[in-house]
Amino acid sequence: MSKKKSLEIISYNVNGIRAAIRKGLVEWLAENDYDIVCIQETKAHKEQVDMSAIEALGYEHYWYSAEKKGYSGVAILTKHTPKHIEYGCGIEQYDKEGRILRIDLADFDLSVMSVYMPSGSSGEERQAIKMQFLADFLPYCQTLAQAHPKLIISGDYNICNKAIDIHNPKTNAKTSGFLPEEREWMDTFFENGFIDTFRHFNPNPHHYSWWSYRANARNNNKGWRIDYQSATEALREQLADASIFPDVKQSDHCPIYVKVKL
Repeated sequence: MSKKKSLEIISYNVNGIRAAIRKGLVEWLAENDYDIVCIQETKAHKEQVDMSAIEALGYEHYWYSAEKKGYSGVAILTKHTPKHIEYGCGIEQYDKEGRILRIDLADFDLSVMSVYMPSGSSGEERQAIKMQFLADFLPYCQTLAQAHPKLIISGDYNICNKAIDIHNPKTNAKTSGFLPEEREWMDTFFENGFIDTFRHFNPNPHHYSWWSYRANARNNNKGWRIDYQSATEALREQLADASIFPDVKQSDHCPIYVKVKL
């Protein structure tokens, strides 16, 4: 049994892991000592990436890539060997896009999922797929939480929940990612057994995890908070801290952090 007193978990949409590595991802990981790093939008298959430098930091890595090359994909880096790795959710439409990967850690009685929820920004067809994913995802997570009561769901949800989660809520009221039906789903999610860990500790506005590359949005902090680490209610008393790291810039997203007491 590990003698660690806490686990530090990162979720990071890297917008292409090869690009993020070129922009200093390994060096950033080396400066820190995170236990688990959930990655979204790998945009690569495992055999396409030299992971030796990341392995040298003590990480095992597990991948669930999209069938389509250069698209989507999730991965988990972990310094603790899982007792089980679950690839996908069993729904072909989502699994072929490499959207869900989970590890179960026996030593810590904890499961951690990396999820990349669909974006609807490219048009009505993808928005419909996104809404269907949301309809399927909540019952999937509720069933999962019965078998794995201590569960962290880390990833890019592609939705801002509240007006304080987006720099201009009025202008974006009819934009995918901030649509009323998407926000309602988020409310339902957080009312049915899951905790927004960042908001658990940080009630203040102007904290974002994604910025457009246009119009100097990041330097002006005109962003969206669309990345989350959600925890089951069973973990509430073990939540120790949660943060967003906007100064880490290997992607148009930034890493988000949660600390769980053991």
